[in-house]
Amino acid sequence: MRSVRLAVSCGSFLFVLLVSPSLAQTDSNSPAQGPTTISDERKLSDEEMGRLYLVRKEYPEAQQLFHKLTVEHPDKALYWNELGIALHSQSDLPGALKCYQKSAKLDKHYADPENNIGTVYYARKKYPKAIRAYKHAISIKDDSAPFYLNLGMAYFAEKQYEDSIASFRKALQYDPDAFDNAKAHSGTIVQDRSIATDRGMFYFLLAKSFAQSGNAERCALYLKKARDEGYQDMKSVKSDPAFAQVLKDPAIQEVLEAKPLETAQP
Repeated sequence: MRSVRLAVSCGSFLFVLLVSPSLAQTDSNSPAQGPTTISDERKLSDEEMGRLYLVRKEYPEAQQLFHKLTVEHPDKALYWNELGIALHSQSDLPGALKCYQKSAKLDKHYADPENNIGTVYYARKKYPKAIRAYKHAISIKDDSAPFYLNLGMAYFAEKQYEDSIASFRKALQYDPDAFDNAKAHSGTIVQDRSIATDRGMFYFLLAKSFAQSGNAERCALYLKKARDEGYQDMKSVKSDPAFAQVLKDPAIQEVLEAKPLETAQP
């Protein structure tokens, strides 16, 4: 049975779950019918039902089912990771961390729980531990844009800006739209990307990452955001080799020639 992906946001987090197409859409070529129900095809397994609860944001129900599955199959890493996501979605970070750690211990080749461990440490502002967890996840699966995106955010929080740029650039390499939709695979949490401080610097780093990937449109967008947030070193764009391939783009020139927004006086 072919699966489709549904992106689910949960507060500051986003994760993607695989569900049956019968739960996500109806055939556009068929006659108009009522809503598709589970009974239209077959009864879902507990695992499928648990994921459907997550899609519906019915997290206590998802927790109950995945807890049941971990009792029935205590050695299956996937169920511990999904239980962790259900708990994480209810802001139970200690419970989620224990589940992710159990999952990672059961399957040392399973990258998702390692990434998710990082999101717990990031939420607790334990950035060095988050960085280690993300790097461990990447050592297992090195082509996941969300892992690199998370790593870049943790490096930024630690003010390791060059490492942050490098991680963002890798995220864009595997998914050019990584900053817009955070495409992931089942079981992956993408952490909070809101920035409370140094917003100008953060947007400048994103602009630099897009410049290095050759995306002038996105580079201009984030340069404008950086300028409007008060980033003070916009003139460095003209001499920075990272911007060389997009520097002559009209959109970039327009941002560089425009004056920054004036801060309203009280």
